[in-house]
Amino acid sequence: MQIPSEGSWSFDANGIADAFDAHVREQLPWYDLATDALVHIARHYIPEGGIAYDIGASTGNVGRAIEGILEDRSAKLIAVEKSEEMSKRYNGPGDLIVADANEIEFEPFDFGVVFLAAIFMPVTKRKILLDNMTRRLRDGGAIVLVERMEAGTGYPSTISARLTLANKLKSGASADDIISKELSLSGVQRPMSQGEIPDNAVEFFRLGDFAGWIIQG
Repeated sequence: MQIPSEGSWSFDANGIADAFDAHVREQLPWYDLATDALVHIARHYIPEGGIAYDIGASTGNVGRAIEGILEDRSAKLIAVEKSEEMSKRYNGPGDLIVADANEIEFEPFDFGVVFLAAIFMPVTKRKILLDNMTRRLRDGGAIVLVERMEAGTGYPSTISARLTLANKLKSGASADDIISKELSLSGVQRPMSQGEIPDNAVEFFRLGDFAGWIIQG
């Protein structure tokens, strides 16, 4: 896949959309591990006849992963994807809405997933998204948030950042691609700060610069 130039990353580029599934696993070796954890969590929150949302659905990774749970419990998935090109390659269950997640009206729901989607939104918009979702989350439900985090301070943060780089190299990504990808995200992807994570969120995953939380209703 041809990495876009500095500051020009876009999910609407044909090359990115076509190679997305392979690319994300090369750049994020923990992607499938976090997805497996998400499935385990989903089993605890999706009820019979429930409704789930997948925000930033891309090609449908989350939907495919939890499809068995949805079928067993006659539950419904609503996938939301802003990119037209990515939506053309959606291969998951449920209903797909091609729209900005901040411009849709959420149904009351039981389980929501925001997986590497908020970091591609302006800071003000991702707060609005989480507030909107939390308001429509049914009692007993949960939102799973998996995002890149701002670098901390001190030597442990240096070690953490290097762990992310080491894992990318180990998965087969070239040093040139890793650097080019980082530069292409300039101004497009903004890691979240700890202050943006809701107070009631419980962390279930962390590796390098990335972390995941369960936000209960």
